[in-house]
Amino acid sequence: MIPTLSEAKCRARIEALRATKQLHTREKQQVIGSMDHDDWALILPPPDRRETVQTISGSGVPITDVRLKGFVPESNHPSGGFFGPEACGRNFRRLLEAHPPYVDPQSSLLGGYSVNFLAYRTVGWPPELSLPHLAAEQAKYGLHTGIGAAQHFCQDLAIGLELGYGGLLAKIAGCRAASGPEHEGFYAGLEHVVRGIQAWIATNVAEARRRAALEGEMEARQSLLELAEMNQRLVTAPPQTFREACQWMAWYDMAARAYNGSGSLGRLDVLLWPYYERDRAAGVLTDEEAILHLASLLVMDTAYIQLGGYDVEGRDATNAVSYLVLEAAHRLRIPANVAVCVGRGIDPGLMRRGVEVLLADKAGVPKFLGTDNLIDGFARNGVPLEIARARAYSGCHWSALPGREYTLNDCVKVNLVAVFVAAWDEMLAGGQPSVGRLWGLFERHLRRAIEVLAEGLDFHMEHMHGVMPELVIDLLCHGTIERGLDASHGGVDYVNLCVDGAGLATVADSFGALAQYVESSRSLSWDEVIGHVEANWAGGAGERARLRMRHAPRYGSGGSAGDEFALRITRLFTSLVKERPTPAGFNMIPGLFSWAGQIAMGQGLKATPNGRRAGEAISHGANPDPGFRADGAPTALSNAVATVQPGWGNSAPMQIELDPGLCGNGHGTEQVTQLIRTHMEMGGTQININVLDREQLLAAHEDPSQYPDLVVRLTGFSVYFASLSPEFRQMVVDRLLGAN
Repeated sequence: MIPTLSEAKCRARIEALRATKQLHTREKQQVIGSMDHDDWALILPPPDRRETVQTISGSGVPITDVRLKGFVPESNHPSGGFFGPEACGRNFRRLLEAHPPYVDPQSSLLGGYSVNFLAYRTVGWPPELSLPHLAAEQAKYGLHTGIGAAQHFCQDLAIGLELGYGGLLAKIAGCRAASGPEHEGFYAGLEHVVRGIQAWIATNVAEARRRAALEGEMEARQSLLELAEMNQRLVTAPPQTFREACQWMAWYDMAARAYNGSGSLGRLDVLLWPYYERDRAAGVLTDEEAILHLASLLVMDTAYIQLGGYDVEGRDATNAVSYLVLEAAHRLRIPANVAVCVGRGIDPGLMRRGVEVLLADKAGVPKFLGTDNLIDGFARNGVPLEIARARAYSGCHWSALPGREYTLNDCVKVNLVAVFVAAWDEMLAGGQPSVGRLWGLFERHLRRAIEVLAEGLDFHMEHMHGVMPELVIDLLCHGTIERGLDASHGGVDYVNLCVDGAGLATVADSFGALAQYVESSRSLSWDEVIGHVEANWAGGAGERARLRMRHAPRYGSGGSAGDEFALRITRLFTSLVKERPTPAGFNMIPGLFSWAGQIAMGQGLKATPNGRRAGEAISHGANPDPGFRADGAPTALSNAVATVQPGWGNSAPMQIELDPGLCGNGHGTEQVTQLIRTHMEMGGTQININVLDREQLLAAHEDPSQYPDLVVRLTGFSVYFASLSPEFRQMVVDRLLGAN
């Protein structure tokens, strides 16, 4: 088809997509309430077909989920739950077959997703599978164990783009015929998933045709019929054009999101480049149409996307599509998880354009990746450099080899503050208190926490395939279908289990304040500090002591005891994670990241010597605590986070809030570009940036409804500020203004 859409028409349609997204978001805010997680593009089912239910995310965040009214999954277990590949696949297929259609005539792509399959898993783990001997220590150390965690690794979309859904069915059938009966349930589950997706597409095709028959305007009717015809082909055939490739990925990504929350498009520019190049040469695609197709894809899910990077031979992989994806995100100005690679051999123009978009839109998009450091760090695990270069940004702070690596990234965390509290309590139980003794106890408890995590990870790897296998991602992995094995059970060649440390600044500042004011200047005695901490800094004397400890030279201030301890803690944590694999032999990779869990991680924990009160949030990721320096110097923040990088291929992101005055001083782009480049040259791995106006943020915190378009990067993901709970909005405010 010869391109017919003008630039003005494409821009108008993108603006219409944005307006519709805002309507959907406001409806979700009214029905669901606060959403302290990724701004998923879920579109609520029609009112007469929906009901809500409360669930808890894998990171402990309460979520209100939406269900299809009347849909009841079939159980295969006395608990009432459903487990294993065949039961999961069959129930997911039934859900997709019942899924309501969605047609937006302004979109160049068809469909939208409305339900989360996890909302139906009221029994998430079989009761007979447990580790009771570890439960007490898991709680004591505040561990996010990863047991039962889903997705958080990356499929290879190139497999699906080559085969299409018909080709995937043929591949499943061929491998199934050559396998033994022990693999039958796995293949049955895979087939159910593919046939469910095909049925879902067909439902939307029928709706597009029904809408076309009712449409009186010729151009609108033709557009709907084109959508129907394109998607009818994609039920079985692989995509042939740029638009069809975007549509195929949209269906897959929405299915993955609906199945278990997965949402990654990986190296989108590299995947789409052959289609773009071919269509442009044939004269059937303009850049404006490509931007419309990309915007239509981005509005369907806030999928994680990497732009730029290297090919396997180390050549720059940046291409025209890299810039078009940035332009699509720029025109939409909605939450998006687009990341731009920064490296010695990567087109610097892409980073510069990313900074221009960031400063213009003030929406936290894009983020920036220290690609050279991530590749070099990952290669330290014994992975060939050409393989390491293929790793793709796929989640809040993490990357994975598309279709070749099982990771559990962002699912496994050690609450360093809980470990510190355990050491503190043991120190108080007997003997003379000292920083040296406290450090020794901290090291011993941290070692044990990682041992407990490692044993739990082996338990997960042994059983997850029989609980809720990764059927949607399994479809696009190298080895899963061929071997008849789930990715968590030997289906892929690489297993690298992420272990993140959380609460670094809280612990470093606690050690630093004790060293500074108790053992160095002796302005406070051990008895005084212990009494105030145990009393939660109560009373006037307690508050004065709290402020004194709180304002000790902290991690990030430069050359302080807090800085020294932050480095010591990171080195200790990294060495303990890398000391040995899990008992079953799985490699573990250290990182520093709390996701959005720092509020929940602080609840239930007693006060700490850095001046933190009982129950307050722990520090965020690798960042110093807000207010770590009176001047809040970005360079000091950058230096601090660069210093504590674990260095094994998982990131320790820097979260930074910038004043929008940078946009108008004539040098903002250069200053931010230099900040990014310098941080990466010092060893940084990822930067999340907000450009926030102080007065606007405070006004939005007071009345979020007056600022429905304000987008912030909460942590590794971006979200509408008005969708956050008051506690999470306060966290963003504290990061910008500092906190006492």
